[in-house]
Amino acid sequence: MDDAAHPLLKQRLPARLMPLATAMGLRPFYGDIHNHCAISYGHGSLDSALARARQQLDFVSVTGHAYWPDMPVNEPSVAHIVAFHVEGFARLQQNWRPHYAKLAEAHEPGRFTVFPGYEIHSSQHGDYTIVYRDLDQDELIEAESPAELHRRLEARYPGRAFAFPHHIGYREGARGINWRSFDENLSPVLEIVSMHGLSETSLGDRPFLHSMGPADGHSTVEHGLAHGNVFGFLGNTDHHSAYPGSYGHGRSAVYAAENASTAIWDALHARRTVALTGDCAHLFASIDGLPFGSRVAEGPDKVLCIEAVAGSFIDHIDIIRNGRLVERISPEITPHAIDPDGDRFETIFNLELGWGARGSSHDWTGSVRFDGGEILAVEPRLRGPEIVSPLEGEGTAPPLPRIGGDVQRLDFALRAEANPNNSTAATQAIAARVRLSPDSIIHADFDGHRLDIPAARLLDGALSGNLGPIDSPAYRFHPLPRAADWQWTGEVTLGAVAAGETVYVRLRQKNGQWAWASPFFFTSP
Repeated sequence: MDDAAHPLLKQRLPARLMPLATAMGLRPFYGDIHNHCAISYGHGSLDSALARARQQLDFVSVTGHAYWPDMPVNEPSVAHIVAFHVEGFARLQQNWRPHYAKLAEAHEPGRFTVFPGYEIHSSQHGDYTIVYRDLDQDELIEAESPAELHRRLEARYPGRAFAFPHHIGYREGARGINWRSFDENLSPVLEIVSMHGLSETSLGDRPFLHSMGPADGHSTVEHGLAHGNVFGFLGNTDHHSAYPGSYGHGRSAVYAAENASTAIWDALHARRTVALTGDCAHLFASIDGLPFGSRVAEGPDKVLCIEAVAGSFIDHIDIIRNGRLVERISPEITPHAIDPDGDRFETIFNLELGWGARGSSHDWTGSVRFDGGEILAVEPRLRGPEIVSPLEGEGTAPPLPRIGGDVQRLDFALRAEANPNNSTAATQAIAARVRLSPDSIIHADFDGHRLDIPAARLLDGALSGNLGPIDSPAYRFHPLPRAADWQWTGEVTLGAVAAGETVYVRLRQKNGQWAWASPFFFTSP
């Protein structure tokens, strides 16, 4: 197999599939600005983290663990936790300035943007990730509160540093968010989902399960918005084994004019951000010609314009107003595709690989060829190990997958671990936006298996199989959605909206992946 990367790898949506965003001169770029490797505590090299980020993402910040001013050093029962934090902080001090050379080497303006970043823990105020805009900012600035951190960052790097709270759902005093010390000038955005869980509301389908404890209702997005706080939404992995963008753990879409440090930076501060769990979905909304994240003047007859292009079948699109669900859109009931099907239809192909006996893995090598079709874009959906604390294991990541081919063929070589239990996925997948017709044939060849699959078969449902008997590695060709299944555009009438109100849009896919667009904040004229 040719080692060259597929020419359509990370090819993003064309303007015809996102006319609302395009009319504003914006398009989504996908990244993860909170994740870890062995530069502090964590596993895997910085080189590995950057290579994996580049394969799936448009921008990244690899985060070091730096400081914990109110660490419980006098509590014997958590001495083991204190120990690995102290060791990790010392390691980052050694690696901090030297690691900039590798960041600079990976940074490629226009194609792959790299931001420096590190993290400060706080029992009292919650944990914050600090991000620098430029690669000449190499001072580790520590502080004991968000207010002090803001002062020190502005004094040293005015306009070129911000910090955002993450895993905010933990209770206040246990490294969850403290709304009293939250400052939108320091934190234009905050992280609502990661491998820790989802912090949108008190109840959700991604609960906090880490040993740090469950989520608290007063530490949620719902509570923060209800009390007048202004912030945009981020998703990040918080992955600890050198795998930024690890599928299903979190990532962000940032809407900017170009993939450049300043453009992404400005978009983050304008809250033009969408929190995602996995698929690189496009979720865009506007009111009065202003994009989501904006402050909008109050008034009568407000109309919300929505544009959604998912990575799989759309389950529903929700409108959340002042913390309440006020509208639910189902494309199955009210279909309205952006680019409806013709004789040849555009769809999402997804091949998922893994399964097998507990504790095993399999190295998959093969290809998929589209006879009577063409590939328009390739989107890897690759996972790293499910590790947060270094006390949980080594978290060794598999070899870097290879994805090659041309406009009619996908070649791949990757390792997939068996699922560790019946509720945690460890599968790997490669998705592609493709153009087919119902009589197109998909030819798959891997590990001695050859399949000739009519597109019509996958329009009828998923196709699965094993490489051998029961408990052997398995594959699954996901069903192919029609345009009206994975695209939706339309308007929702809000009527009169008063100052102090908030509105945001969220999307759920049938494969369990989510997207949350940052809120609109209504103000007096």
